[in-house]
Amino acid sequence: MIQYFYLGRVDYAEALRLQSELVDLRTQNRIENTLLLLEHPPVLTLGRNARRANILASDELLAQRGVSLHEINRGGDVTYHGPGQLIGYPIFDLRSLRNANGARLGPVDFVRLIEEALIRLCGEFGVPAGRICGLTGVWIGLPAENTGAVCAAAPQTVIQGRKVCAIGIHVARGITSHGFAFNVTTDLRDFQLINPCGITNRPVTSLETEVADPKSLPGLEDLAHRAARQFGLVFSQPILVLENLDALRAQAGSAIIKQEPPAQGPAAREPLAPQFPAEDTPLQVPPEIDRLRNTKPRPVSV
Repeated sequence: MIQYFYLGRVDYAEALRLQSELVDLRTQNRIENTLLLLEHPPVLTLGRNARRANILASDELLAQRGVSLHEINRGGDVTYHGPGQLIGYPIFDLRSLRNANGARLGPVDFVRLIEEALIRLCGEFGVPAGRICGLTGVWIGLPAENTGAVCAAAPQTVIQGRKVCAIGIHVARGITSHGFAFNVTTDLRDFQLINPCGITNRPVTSLETEVADPKSLPGLEDLAHRAARQFGLVFSQPILVLENLDALRAQAGSAIIKQEPPAQGPAAREPLAPQFPAEDTPLQVPPEIDRLRNTKPRPVSV
């Protein structure tokens, strides 16, 4: 089962604290796999592989624009988060998931499934999206034969594609954190502050920029529900929406979740997933998080 809730706009540091809490609960097997969906105020995050040179703005300009800066433990380089961007933090136990062959799901397979869910989400709005081999994330504007599950040619041979979603995860003791940043109505001018994920030869875009009729897009909360549904379909798991954080904490205090029987055969010999840096994306949250519930740009070349 995947349970999820939409938190609205949450400060990045608060969301990091919430992720830490939920990772502990999932490690203790006191909650199910959980998907947090939210948005952040303007913030730049630096992954473990980040280079400060990929932040193009001075500290003074960032302060003037109200953009905070966080160094975090996900993989990848620098990423921007801001209003109009759907952030997803899956707190999943990879040991509870299986791939198409019945083997334990690994970190790379996990990232590919996140991509698949968001490629399908783009498809709901008539926007073909796909992958670029060697570059994590979801891309729009690829050749027709490379939309969907098939990745486009190696990045050095095909300079096509506009990035609509960045992905970067962290895995410790089999439990995932961080996740994805999907540009919906994001102000793309803010990406001029950075070289997103260290990539300089492909532009960033948003769903609003790519759809035929931007006014047809639903609000971020409705789009979050659609994203959660796609996660359920791609991971072949039932979806349960939670109203607030109290419901999750009540569950954590009531019973231990029944664990799946150990795998047999080759899958049983697979080691536990190590810490894993996947290229691109972000993470944060407080005790009073519950109360937080309450000019169309063109793609920017960076």
